[in-house]
Amino acid sequence: MNINIKAEKQNTYDAIVVGSGISGGWAAKELTEKGLKVLMLERGRNVEHVKDYDTALLKPWEFKHRGRITPEERSRHLVQTRAGQYSEHNAKFWVDDIDCPYTEVKRFDWYRGYHVGGRSITWGRGCLRLSEMDFSANAKDGYGVDWPVRYKDISPWYDYVERFAGISGQNEGLAQLPDGIFLPPFEMNCVEKEVKKRIESHYNRERMMTVYRMANLTVPHNGRGTCMNRNLCNRGCPFGAYFSTQSATLPAAVATGNLTLRPYSIVNSVLYDKETKRAKGVLVIDSETNEHIEYYAKVIFMNASTLGTSHILLNSVSETFPDGLGNSSGHLGHNLMDHHFQVGASGTAEGFDDKYYYGRRPIGVYIPRYRNLGDKPERDYLRGFHYGGSASRTGWQRAIPEMGYGQEFKEDMTEPGPWVMGLGSFGEHLPEYKNRVFLDHTKKDKWGQPLLAVDCEFGENERKMRIDMRNDAAEILEAAGMKNIQSFDRPAVPGMAIHEMGTARMGHDPKTSVLNKWNQMHDVKNVFVTDGAFMTSNACQNPSLTYMAFTARACDYAVKELKKGNL
Repeated sequence: MNINIKAEKQNTYDAIVVGSGISGGWAAKELTEKGLKVLMLERGRNVEHVKDYDTALLKPWEFKHRGRITPEERSRHLVQTRAGQYSEHNAKFWVDDIDCPYTEVKRFDWYRGYHVGGRSITWGRGCLRLSEMDFSANAKDGYGVDWPVRYKDISPWYDYVERFAGISGQNEGLAQLPDGIFLPPFEMNCVEKEVKKRIESHYNRERMMTVYRMANLTVPHNGRGTCMNRNLCNRGCPFGAYFSTQSATLPAAVATGNLTLRPYSIVNSVLYDKETKRAKGVLVIDSETNEHIEYYAKVIFMNASTLGTSHILLNSVSETFPDGLGNSSGHLGHNLMDHHFQVGASGTAEGFDDKYYYGRRPIGVYIPRYRNLGDKPERDYLRGFHYGGSASRTGWQRAIPEMGYGQEFKEDMTEPGPWVMGLGSFGEHLPEYKNRVFLDHTKKDKWGQPLLAVDCEFGENERKMRIDMRNDAAEILEAAGMKNIQSFDRPAVPGMAIHEMGTARMGHDPKTSVLNKWNQMHDVKNVFVTDGAFMTSNACQNPSLTYMAFTARACDYAVKELKKGNL
């Protein structure tokens, strides 16, 4: 393989940000606004806000295949199509699995998109704070290592990112779900309001229901438009009504004049200087030309996603770090976590046939964790779970295909069906050393890099938790007066929740962790990891808001250390 390495002065910046998704966008914004010249590297294509959301305003009948995928598309997206993430509506936002393979020691669904903005374009937008209970859980029950921070350290940064991002929600005064800086909440519909009332009365608010806290705007915010309630978010939002790199952080970074964005840039490795004991830059492979180029900076932020960052760091070998950059602890790549879900219940609501709703609200309702809130677990498993859900009236999809004919049938399909209320649960996945990623040197990708191999599974704690997750969902719906209740527990594998995290965890001790309390590598002080890889445990809350807060905090610290000459 011909390697043409360019190492010129124009390739030098104050900071390099690897990745342009939720955390990478925040790193670029914070570092540029603090005066640094920043190079942001994205391995995929560019996506321009509004211009490149080419399906966002299309009607259902304007899609050639009515949203379905062809056999040819499926053949190139065997992973992305496993759980229905990939469709004709948003096909450009998911990776080609043939060009970007990985090795599954055990099944792991790696859903990803290689383009500017990453999964910030397609994410679910749930924004929930971790609590003091979550940051102290490892220390209390002895599972995993202690977080090197507590809620009081992160709370101001949650405030900071919420003010900028725009999070709609309702404060509830719960210790396990800290309140935040919210825009007005979306309104529950009539059935959800009644279910909330009945649940909280029955359980005396030990179990309660609120509207989901989401990065969807209910009022204009920072120059972005209000949500139109179309619920077509995963096509890209031309109104800028949900938080993404394109709608929020990238414009802020560009406005400083300090950002250089380079798409089609695969970061192969981080370059280490053993004399200074610092990283000096990164080696990039141009994905279109296969040209190899070195870029240099005083500080490097790794935001390529949990598995992407792990791949790069494990591939960054040197005499000092033969097992991957900053891996003196041996924990780089280990302790992989995801949330487990696909379990819950649904039932019909009677007495609301004269009621309906307007629009397609892009959010649902939320039942915060209520199990194992004390110092000692009251169940036969550690940690807990939450529920998300919604109520709606069934439509024409309830039709039986073989009965689809005749005037009476057609007229019946113009009338809304019964109200249905569903609850689905997300449960915490405990960190375990055996759940890991590593480099598979027996296989190479089209750019000559070893593949990432994933060896991860849910354990006994998760299996025990799922019993409550299923049974409690049915019990809650019964208490709320629902009828014809059906519970479910569908097969779930790691990766499916798209919340992978933990492979470069934070900790007090360099012998058992990769990062310190500032998201800074113990071994390489000018490298920071602020995507999901830094998570020490994963609680049961959606994690993206936590990535944002830790990224902003780490950028603030890095710039201060840079000015002191410590980096």
